[in-house]
Amino acid sequence: MILKSLNLVNYKNFDSRSFEFNKKVNCFVGPNGIGKTNILDAIYHLSFGKSYFNPIASQNIKHGEEFFVVDGNYSKEDREEKIIVSLKKGHKKIIKRNAKAYERFSDHIGFLPLVIISPADRDLITEGSDMRRKFIDGVISQSDKIYLEHLIQYNKILGQRNALLKYFSNQNTFDINALEVYNEQLSDLGAKIHQKRKVFIEAFIPVFLKQYKAISNQNEMVSLEYKSQLNNQSLEILLKSHINKDRVLQYTSVGIHKDDIELNIGEYPIKKFGSQGQQKSFLIALKLAQFDFIKSQSGTTPILLLDDIFDKLDEQRVERIIGMVNDDSFGQLFISDTHAERTEKAVKNVHQSFEIFQL
Repeated sequence: MILKSLNLVNYKNFDSRSFEFNKKVNCFVGPNGIGKTNILDAIYHLSFGKSYFNPIASQNIKHGEEFFVVDGNYSKEDREEKIIVSLKKGHKKIIKRNAKAYERFSDHIGFLPLVIISPADRDLITEGSDMRRKFIDGVISQSDKIYLEHLIQYNKILGQRNALLKYFSNQNTFDINALEVYNEQLSDLGAKIHQKRKVFIEAFIPVFLKQYKAISNQNEMVSLEYKSQLNNQSLEILLKSHINKDRVLQYTSVGIHKDDIELNIGEYPIKKFGSQGQQKSFLIALKLAQFDFIKSQSGTTPILLLDDIFDKLDEQRVERIIGMVNDDSFGQLFISDTHAERTEKAVKNVHQSFEIFQL
């Protein structure tokens, strides 16, 4: 799968800009604030229908304008594919594939597999469990439509159950039968999601460990561990045993929406005991393992975006990553950097064709 060209209109800091891309390596260089990351985000937008960096859709419209359009032309399995993502203020976002609008955005997820490695990924280590659940869900959903559908349904029912708990509190009333309807649906969906996550982590760990060893060139022990309340008890029993707590809190305190992954170095959390270099290697190994997993599951080589990676990593780690890109297992690559000479030197060591865009 290749992104052949990209057209931006009123997207972030760009009023109108077009790019024709190399089928292997594409580099965007220029000073900070010029829009390098915004181009990568536009490519991400085409795969996921949303920004990687700003979840508020309207804030991706250029200041002073009323709409944005991101337009990409792809070659996939000998077919030409045109994807357009557009948003007008006060209207719903539209995603079109070959001039036909998607009724549900979720139908587009996984069609253009993509992995991004960015300084923002540090949130996976430093922030709460929500970030790590999103990571798991993002990897599985790109190759498993049923999982994504179950996840959407679960979150919808969870919201309805939480609204009912809040209603009971506000009205000073309670109806256990009304909650049971939601409990049954959450239990069924939660069990399916939990099983998929469990199987995924088991398959993902050896891929991650292989990548970490290759990047870090160290023998230190790192590990991932899936933490879920459903590991020891069914959601049906958990919901019943926590009903009084849920009444007080006015939200659902148990379920797969509380799952987490423990990220460890040795026997300790990497957040507290890992050096900066170890944390960076850990994150990149996670993302490259994500790349390998999606490729093996979907049968399509994902596009890989490397945002500001040269400024955030030491030279040895960058060389190892570039060396991996030299492997034919990688497809199309997009890189952003502040130094043209550094980027050109790095990509010249890769025996692949490349294009450098000076912004």
